[in-house]
Amino acid sequence: MTRRPDDPVWEDVAEGEELAPLAFPLTVYRLVMAAGANRDFNSIHHNSEYAKATGAPEMYANNFLLQGMWERAVRARIGLGGVIRRLSGFRMRVFNTVGDTVTVKGRVRRTWMEGGEGFVEFEVWSENAQGVSVGPGTVVATMPLATEPVS
Repeated sequence: MTRRPDDPVWEDVAEGEELAPLAFPLTVYRLVMAAGANRDFNSIHHNSEYAKATGAPEMYANNFLLQGMWERAVRARIGLGGVIRRLSGFRMRVFNTVGDTVTVKGRVRRTWMEGGEGFVEFEVWSENAQGVSVGPGTVVATMPLATEPVS
């Protein structure tokens, strides 16, 4: 396997290292585009009146959008050469509604070598004005090694 010159490498990851927090403002536009992109046409994700009629406080983000936020936060650390292998513990605790800003945070829980690959386990969670809104959960990824040739 070859890596790109700008790919981060596994050897540079430290246990306890914090992910750079990423903020995602939830606008009507973002919720509508996300619902269309992942084909989740349930009106609770893009229609305030319908969402409120179901007991929600407002239209809210769906799982695909929220999981994509987790991937984006981890991807910022592992680069395009990294491979996300598993996402677990993803649990929505409170609604992430239009007008909220969802901030994804995380840290490196552990690193290890297995079968010649460098693995990283991240603890990840999302926060909004109410506190932790999703997670905490775990994302496991592999990253290029410094010894892999550069393309």
